[in-house]
Amino acid sequence: MKRSIEDKIKIDLDKKMVLLSGPRQVGKTTLSKALYPVNSEYFNMDNVEHRLLIQKQAWRRDCDLVIFDELHKIRKWKSWIKGIYDTEGVRPRLLVTGSSRLDIYRKGGDSLAGRFYSYRLHPFSVAEVRKHYNADAALENIMRLGGFPEPFLKGRDADAKRWRRSHVDRILREDLLDIAAVRNLKSMETLVELLRNSVGSTISYESLSRDLQVSPHTVKLWIGILESLYILFVVTPYHRNIARSLIKQPKIYFYDTGLVKDDEGARFENAVACALLKRLHFLEDTAGEKCALHYVRDKEKREVDFLTVRDGKTEWLIETKLADTETASLRHFYGFFPKETNPILLVKNLKRELLLDGIHVKNAGSWLEGLEA
Repeated sequence: MKRSIEDKIKIDLDKKMVLLSGPRQVGKTTLSKALYPVNSEYFNMDNVEHRLLIQKQAWRRDCDLVIFDELHKIRKWKSWIKGIYDTEGVRPRLLVTGSSRLDIYRKGGDSLAGRFYSYRLHPFSVAEVRKHYNADAALENIMRLGGFPEPFLKGRDADAKRWRRSHVDRILREDLLDIAAVRNLKSMETLVELLRNSVGSTISYESLSRDLQVSPHTVKLWIGILESLYILFVVTPYHRNIARSLIKQPKIYFYDTGLVKDDEGARFENAVACALLKRLHFLEDTAGEKCALHYVRDKEKREVDFLTVRDGKTEWLIETKLADTETASLRHFYGFFPKETNPILLVKNLKRELLLDGIHVKNAGSWLEGLEA
């Protein structure tokens, strides 16, 4: 299945090198090899033979593309690839991929500023698979199986469960050690389990610290590491111009919606969060916009699930519901935002779309299908 950012990457490779990051097994290698399938060179830094070839710079100069997979695992990789780029330019084209956020490797030497374009590859969203699945079926499968290619395309619950177990285990036991000296792996695994049960709710570092018997600072550090490894992402509260909106606790969502514990409402909210973040990252990576995903909540515990912000302007105020069309929280917060901010109620099981008190009540699958991906 062709990925939505493939053509964009191919255009940018003619101008600069491209850094492509994203979760493990999200399809980075498949996408990379599909760009120039007939005439490209592929090197994986987890392969000893490939490492030796890289050290000798022994790739063909007449190929269309050289792919360096997991290059960040080589010491001072940024200064190394900078030297290659400054010496040889964009022929052959250079693509660097990584299953961790490549921007966290600040110790890699000289800056690559001005020499690269950056992309983030996400799991499948309803918008990305619209040519192959109808919207409601795509949303249902993402909620049930997650959006990672292997479990999604196989379409079986048993296969997805087996894949998920090895996927998380491999990240924690292999990739984790590449970026942090975390000695208490069991506690990190326990943290993931605790967070799986907390999707859609605000989390307390203090409460988690008591459960794990570590400091709140350590919990916050560990969540940052899990975010860097593309296991989860943090959504923070929006507070500007909202009276008494002083709630500071973040909310946690997983890149793999299938990882969320068996709560249909939480899985639906997680699937929407992933789709919104994917679109915002797409706008940042392809158009240079500065985007953010927030939620809104005040001391009275009135809450709206999501607020999207583009270049400092609030865009969509979004609430998610499985079936009902109650809009009290949306109506309350709507008045705090500029009139250009669109209030939207996304309902998974909706018979007819409505406009209630200025709020757009939309079928979730159909609306998600129309997003840029």
